[in-house]
Amino acid sequence: MKVIIIGAGIGGTSAALALSRLGHEVVLYDRMRENKPVGAALSLWPNGVKVLNWLGLADQVAELGGDMAYMAYIDGLTGEPMCRFGLDAVTRRSGQRPYPVSRADLQMLLMRTVGLDRIRLGMRAVAVTDDGAGVTVEFDDGSTDSADMLIGADGARSVIREYVTAGLDPVERSYSGYTNFNGLVPVDPRIGPPDQWTTYVGEGKRAAVMPVAGDRFYFWFDVPQPAGLPYDRADPMAPLHAAFGGWAPGVRALLGGIDPSASLNRVEIWDIDPFHTWTRGRVTLLGDAAHNTTPDIGQGACSALEDSFALGITVATNTVSVADTLLRYQRIRSERAGDLVLRARKRSLQTHGFDPAATADWYRSLDGADGEGIINGILGNVEDSPVHLGGGILS
Repeated sequence: MKVIIIGAGIGGTSAALALSRLGHEVVLYDRMRENKPVGAALSLWPNGVKVLNWLGLADQVAELGGDMAYMAYIDGLTGEPMCRFGLDAVTRRSGQRPYPVSRADLQMLLMRTVGLDRIRLGMRAVAVTDDGAGVTVEFDDGSTDSADMLIGADGARSVIREYVTAGLDPVERSYSGYTNFNGLVPVDPRIGPPDQWTTYVGEGKRAAVMPVAGDRFYFWFDVPQPAGLPYDRADPMAPLHAAFGGWAPGVRALLGGIDPSASLNRVEIWDIDPFHTWTRGRVTLLGDAAHNTTPDIGQGACSALEDSFALGITVATNTVSVADTLLRYQRIRSERAGDLVLRARKRSLQTHGFDPAATADWYRSLDGADGEGIINGILGNVEDSPVHLGGGILS
């Protein structure tokens, strides 16, 4: 069977690997002009790591992963510790250690494993037709390609989603209420220990670092603000200094370690209201095209990897028709993925001061916490993953 995948991000490349390992011919198209993965880093919780292990990448991913043994929360204004605890229970109870990884490093690993000769760049899909016997995609240069199956892994503004949901209620994007600034900096013990996820909180804002390979921290700042504010790229640090310049010494050390010319991204955080029509005939959706979510529970990339696992399993085990197989994939994934979108949205409302009383309660809950509730929350997000195949989370 020939499969076309639109989008060569984490979801598209992992799906390509899953289907290639089953013996199918896979071709990827992406609108990026150069083979330069973008983005700073991402959280790979056990559900996402297990998919990569299943794809044969366990050793390579472990090399990319940071040593995140502890989690700590610190009062961002005073610098006073609120709580610190180990994350070994996540590994013990899930059967897999989590890894923060550089997004670019992971995507390049996936692209190279797929085979760079299979990825055709500078190709923007503009139209899809499905005649029942096959599916054809047209690109903006006028060229076309046809296959037995088409997977739209083309992101939050997916063209393939427009085809799949044509005639249905529109799929709505929702602004979360905050902007995220992120990037990579060298490890600096003034910010936090090199084996710790350190989060400074206060005023509905967050500043955090997680360790990734190469003695680097992945950092991010959350700034509650309206969408569409002007951003002067000639002075990219100005919003961060305005929002965090008076915070604790660790945060000021982080600000001082950022080289905006090397690694600083500004992203308004939006998500997509959950919807459950992912498939139309021989065409289906995967990743952000199906369930764009905020990063508040760290499940965006993991959810895309779950898609790839479920798609691989359904393609391997169902033989009635392509359309039937894709409906079964949709049935496995749409409800869980939509639930993660809503969990992340709820978490965002709690942590960013949109309900001041709820945020104040959250801060109080962190003070002196033993970590059990936070670890249970992390494991709750991965417990129903299809990758566990009934193995579940151990108590």
